[in-house]
Amino acid sequence: MSGRGGGSELDRLLPDHHFRERHAVHVRASPDRIDRAIRQVTAREIFLFRTLTWLRRAGRAGPEGILSAPPGRPILDVAGRTTFRVLADVPSREIVLGTFVIAPPGRRGPPSTAEQFRGVREPGFALAAMSFSIEDRAEDGSLLATETRVFATDPRTRRRFGLYWTAIRPGSGFIRRMWLRAIRRRAEAA
Repeated sequence: MSGRGGGSELDRLLPDHHFRERHAVHVRASPDRIDRAIRQVTAREIFLFRTLTWLRRAGRAGPEGILSAPPGRPILDVAGRTTFRVLADVPSREIVLGTFVIAPPGRRGPPSTAEQFRGVREPGFALAAMSFSIEDRAEDGSLLATETRVFATDPRTRRRFGLYWTAIRPGSGFIRRMWLRAIRRRAEAA
């Protein structure tokens, strides 16, 4: 395992992980305003989001989802209704979404509950959890962070996902940084 978590909702849902990416930004706004911005930001507000996800889809159209989000709809809502499930939601503190990035043939969709997500350990799965967390820094504003963790249930799936991760990580990291900036703009403008 590459890591174990501490005391956040993400730590409780996916403490063991093989792949991880984290980005953070300071926001001059209250946790409540940041929370609203996290939930309201659209694909259109995230710099190059639609272009990069179009490239990732190789220009193909796809069903509505995080890689094919309507430009004016809140992206977190799109993700939570399609390819991800909201696994933890502590308003003004943390929200965690999860999905299967790799699943055995015949297994469809993400787990429906946090308990189901935590319980998946049979071979052939790569579980991904994505979080947004807010740390109140009093008069100084707040620290907004996003973290992605992936846990593969067996070595073969870990190698398979590792190849994919190598290819998508630069674009994914860029999107996450731009997503944080879009949230910050919206929260600070409120």
